Amino acid sequence: MKKSRRSFLTQSGLLLGAGLTINPIWSFAQPEQREITVGGIMDAFIAQVSGAPFPQTVDTLKVGSRDQIVTGVVTTMFATMEVIQRAIALKANFIIPHEPTFFNHLDETDWLEKDKVFQAKYDLMEENGIALWRNHDYIHRLADDGVRLGVVKDLDWMAYYQANSPVLNIPQTNLASLIQHIKSKLDVPAMRYVGDLDQPCEKVLLIPGAAGGRAQIEGIMKYNPDVLICGESNEWETPEYVRAANSQGKKLSLIVIGHSASEEGGSEFLKSWLESQFPGLPVFHVPSGNSLKII
Repeated sequence: MKKSRRSFLTQSGLLLGAGLTINPIWSFAQPEQREITVGGIMDAFIAQVSGAPFPQTVDTLKVGSRDQIVTGVVTTMFATMEVIQRAIALKANFIIPHEPTFFNHLDETDWLEKDKVFQAKYDLMEENGIALWRNHDYIHRLADDGVRLGVVKDLDWMAYYQANSPVLNIPQTNLASLIQHIKSKLDVPAMRYVGDLDQPCEKVLLIPGAAGGRAQIEGIMKYNPDVLICGESNEWETPEYVRAANSQGKKLSLIVIGHSASEEGGSEFLKSWLESQFPGLPVFHVPSGNSLKII
């Protein structure tokens, strides 16, 4: 479907709000007259981030070459076996996940060299000419966090969002209704919480992903929200802090969405950015879903 001018301007505004500019060279160039490389896409995104490139980052090329010509891009949270196979079927040879591919934060593979699970996953990409670059640190460090922007958009809360702020003042609801809203908008079958389901909720502290217990608790201390919404949290950290606060009479709740669903919007944001910067390049967002099932 052809995008309307209104749709284009809305999308452009979201990208500009994150500190991402639409490059006029890319916008008006004819895609068939140039070749887009893996390194070209990486450099174009990194150039939008203040202080980049970072001397230390997990955002490195894990598979493939910078000089590889890109036939299509898949954005996703996790480059699962299913996502890789989908990319192959789509004839997209560049995957950009947000999270690790090889089962540890730094994607270190020395300890996995003799492991058949790792080897099968790596070989699937290498044998099909797939390049893979993780984009975690850079998208979070945009002028306005691209992951948070994507999640706010998915939650249909852009009207309540203030740039660079993790706090949203939404229309007053109760905890039970807020949980149902998140489940519906993010397509999550169930999630965990701490608090009173009848508690009024208006001031929301949104911290997608797994920022860690100290960062989450310091956020509560700083912003004094009605509810903290996060991706995941160690059970002995933030959940216990919120339970202690409740026992002391404080009206505070915690909603734990699950890591993947809590940041999937960031990969959708990246898809929109790629489409604006590289018109004509096939770009697909393939949700990776949650590895943990509920029974």
